[in-house]
Amino acid sequence: MNAVPAPGEDAPLADWLAARIRAHGPIGVDAWMAACLGDPRHGYYAGARGDAVPIGAAGDFVTAPEVSQVFGELLGAWAAATWGLAGSPSPLRLVELGPGRGTLMADALRATTRPAPGFHRAIDIHLVEVNPALRAAQARAIGRAATWHDSIDTLPAGPAIFIANEFLDALPARQLVFRDGAWRERMVGLDEAGRFAFRHGPAIGAPALEPGQEDPREGDVVEVPEAARGMVAAIADRIARQGGAALFIDYGPMASGIGDTLQGLRRHESADPLSWPGETDLTVHVDLAAMARAARRAGAQAWGPVPQGAFLSRLGLHARAAALARGATPAQREALRVACARLIGDAEMGSLFKAMAIGAPGLPVPAGFDATPPSG
Repeated sequence: MNAVPAPGEDAPLADWLAARIRAHGPIGVDAWMAACLGDPRHGYYAGARGDAVPIGAAGDFVTAPEVSQVFGELLGAWAAATWGLAGSPSPLRLVELGPGRGTLMADALRATTRPAPGFHRAIDIHLVEVNPALRAAQARAIGRAATWHDSIDTLPAGPAIFIANEFLDALPARQLVFRDGAWRERMVGLDEAGRFAFRHGPAIGAPALEPGQEDPREGDVVEVPEAARGMVAAIADRIARQGGAALFIDYGPMASGIGDTLQGLRRHESADPLSWPGETDLTVHVDLAAMARAARRAGAQAWGPVPQGAFLSRLGLHARAAALARGATPAQREALRVACARLIGDAEMGSLFKAMAIGAPGLPVPAGFDATPPSG
């Protein structure tokens, strides 16, 4: 087959992807996500739009740290408390995966400066981020020394606490569709008009499914988050050997199941995930129950998932909001009330988002989680 040149300044990502499909055939949904989000020249996070910050009112989406400072403050308190449960190791690698504009880390550091001075003396900060504009925003927000990484592979050894808010959802995932009594890879190809369209690949062998996915019906779709599961397993293996903990917060179900959750978001509105490649944020819901099982198989403990509303309430959201409301203007108090309701409300982020933690063997149950982890 003819080689397909890499996308360049004169070849937009859509043109390159179309040429790749014409030359080599349809590609898997995971390959589509990987190219659209991570292509070094034109990908959503790492490419030509790397000089743009996609988060906030002027971007494509808003994350919980941007909703209220309470979110980052509570997660900072969680990290400091978990450090104490782990025996207060020093030094401690405080690692954030996908730190956005640095808002979460800045709020976490500010909220723990006086109540946990030992924690601040112990930590060195590491941020896993590929977007150059976001790296610059993070440096401005944090205002103290930090080290940036393209992946977890270059993190220094030692006990670590990882925080990952809305990170796993953007990692490429395969999709399988049940057709004619067999599982088939869901692919992205081209229709008769040359537009990107979903296709079904040939039948594959029986895939390794999660509980709740074993009895499919015609047309059912399951998502296989190999990249996310591998990431969590790698972090769990490190934590099991070197000590520490990790907190993951993302949107998704309480239990594994069946369904197509691939979605696009552009300018705060739902977008076709096959349109505007490289200019649309692509995500899938995160099966944190499956992530917890992967962490346990890697040798770590795991707790959750727990709905975000319950998790933040257990961490003291209401008390922190009340403290911030004292001395605030009526308008500020109302804004705080609305923001906190958005974070924990059942009709808002409180039910859609879930929290899951992993820890080294012997680590006591971290704040916000139940004492008895689910089986599996």
